Amino acid sequence: MAFPVPSPSSTRSRATILRGCAVVLLLCPLLARADDAQASRLREVGRMAKFVPDVASSRLRTMAWQMAGAPAPLRTDFLYYYSTAERGIGDLTHALDLADQLISFGRRNNDNVALAKGLVARANALYVREDLAGSHATAFEAERVAGLTADVPTKVLATVAAGQSFEEQGDYPAALAKFHAAVDLARQVTTDAAPLAAALHALVLLYLNMGDLDKAAEAQQESLAVARRMASPGHVAAALGDEYALAVEQKAFERGRRALFEELGLERGIGARQMAVTTLVNLSDCYLKEGRFRDAQTYAAQALDAAIDARSNNDVATARVNLGQALLGQGHLSEGKRQFEAGLATYEKQGDKPELLGVLREYGRALEHAGDYKGAVDAYNRERRISSEIFAEQRQKAVLELQQKYEAEKKQRRIDALRQENRAAKAELDNRRLQQRVWWLLAAASALASVIVGMLYRKVRRANAELEEKNVQLKRQGALDPLTLLYNRRHFQDVMARAGDERRTGGDADAGALFLLDVDHFKAINDSLGHAAGDTVLTTVAQRLRVALRDTDLIVRWGGEEFLAFVPAVAPGELEEVALRIMRGVSVQPIEYRHGVVPVSVSVGYAPLPLAFGTTPLTWEQVVNLADMALYLAKSHGRNCAYGIRGFSAAAAVAASLDAIERNLEQAWRAGWVDLAAVRGDASDADMPLPLPAQA
Repeated sequence: MAFPVPSPSSTRSRATILRGCAVVLLLCPLLARADDAQASRLREVGRMAKFVPDVASSRLRTMAWQMAGAPAPLRTDFLYYYSTAERGIGDLTHALDLADQLISFGRRNNDNVALAKGLVARANALYVREDLAGSHATAFEAERVAGLTADVPTKVLATVAAGQSFEEQGDYPAALAKFHAAVDLARQVTTDAAPLAAALHALVLLYLNMGDLDKAAEAQQESLAVARRMASPGHVAAALGDEYALAVEQKAFERGRRALFEELGLERGIGARQMAVTTLVNLSDCYLKEGRFRDAQTYAAQALDAAIDARSNNDVATARVNLGQALLGQGHLSEGKRQFEAGLATYEKQGDKPELLGVLREYGRALEHAGDYKGAVDAYNRERRISSEIFAEQRQKAVLELQQKYEAEKKQRRIDALRQENRAAKAELDNRRLQQRVWWLLAAASALASVIVGMLYRKVRRANAELEEKNVQLKRQGALDPLTLLYNRRHFQDVMARAGDERRTGGDADAGALFLLDVDHFKAINDSLGHAAGDTVLTTVAQRLRVALRDTDLIVRWGGEEFLAFVPAVAPGELEEVALRIMRGVSVQPIEYRHGVVPVSVSVGYAPLPLAFGTTPLTWEQVVNLADMALYLAKSHGRNCAYGIRGFSAAAAVAASLDAIERNLEQAWRAGWVDLAAVRGDASDADMPLPLPAQA
């Protein structure tokens, strides 16, 4: 299974490549020469922003105080590079904040170059956050603003971003026109080859998506030549990745492998860990395509270790699937199926059904080839079930879209009617004023006109108030999960972002704790009773959580059968009591469904917020990750229980990293690095402490 190789079933992967690789080739525009040493240093770090974002982020952070008073061109490129690096390491909140700073800087100084680059940076961050509509609108605005400037590299940058947006929308003719325009613009730049490399890179990938291999090969030949002339390992590695994608489509596997081995050497040389993971995955997949299962196993195992080190869950899942396929190809049924199922579990948890469908199809073929016909039939049945679910979801989505369109048109008609009424009221008021001037001496008529004017004014105000109330209702509905009517994940992220802003500006952000809970055996309920029963369980759990928690607590449908509760203003010593109240509140009695009952319980992981590791305060995302690891402990130690993080020992920050603690929370507890609490959910054993694993 090749993540970056274009194929009919990998549209989302291709889009990720476009956003992840093409735009980064423009990270090195000409800098102002106000300070040559400073500009040279910034340009050097800028080249690293995508390929080795962790190193670039660290260096850019140390340059922040110097850049605060730097000339406008340096300040512009600093904020653009910094946003790109933060996006590369996954800190989307900071990446968006830096992009917004650049947008404000451009508008405040009437600097369209800065404004266009800020808009492109924002569009890229929104894309990674999967806000495609916002990303595309911002990219098109960036192209419009860049067109007002005389800066050709900036025009190329924005034109490529607009072309990518058209491609993601499926409008290939418009995308092709944009990329050709970007290539023509980039040929005008004689002092920097990066704009041309970026435009050619995007053009190659579009031709691959369109299936036009001859034109893709022609563009790729020039793209690779331009990258080699630049003598930039990162740019050459990106071009070699395109060379592999083209070679696979042409069934030239040996040529593709040569490109991958050269690419891997360059990536390791510059420390581009994430790029190296993708290359190792592609190597294992290339060998799988030729049936060389032992070689495929070797590189899939290397890809798995590298993906775990880079903390890339998607690549971990892909590497496990490739490893499982290689083992099955060699007849190792038990271990091969174990690796395949582990990869499938990640896709199932993410809810990526199209990707899961393709993996199950490969699983069935591999099992059939290995002689496990029963397993192949089971995989086929799972594939059919998911295919049916996707069809049902698409049909439901179409119905909902029609309903939403009808409601939108209905609301628009009401708004138009109100506006017409306002215009009529204004005309009536104008007429009454004219009558007042004409009949000034007629007191009775004047009084009557005043009464009518007052009535019309109140009517207009009432109509405007109704319209405002409807707008508030629409905004509130967008923050709710449609099944449980709890807040959704996007609303929680907005709340946390506002809380972060308050902390940065000296405001009083609420302190408390995050509780992450998962319905026990939910998959078994769905499989045995059907999805309608699962929906009943989820809505009932949501109702019971409202009863168990306070009105001031924020309850969120986190995804699937997972819920998240943010409990502000709670003392550290009361967290176990809150966890117990949640578990007992959910399992207070079985849920009635049709003519029977469904027992239900939850497992809980929790942690205080704010929380510090040594002297470093953790972000709310890191606290959620720790709560998720505590939830995993609860699930693996019998379910219907809660594990919570009270804090870290004084030696933890010296003896270990936060990454190591997140990877194995139980081992970290044994080592004395983390203080854990455990609570049993069974009412009958409420007074019995839940034992933690023996500490070494």
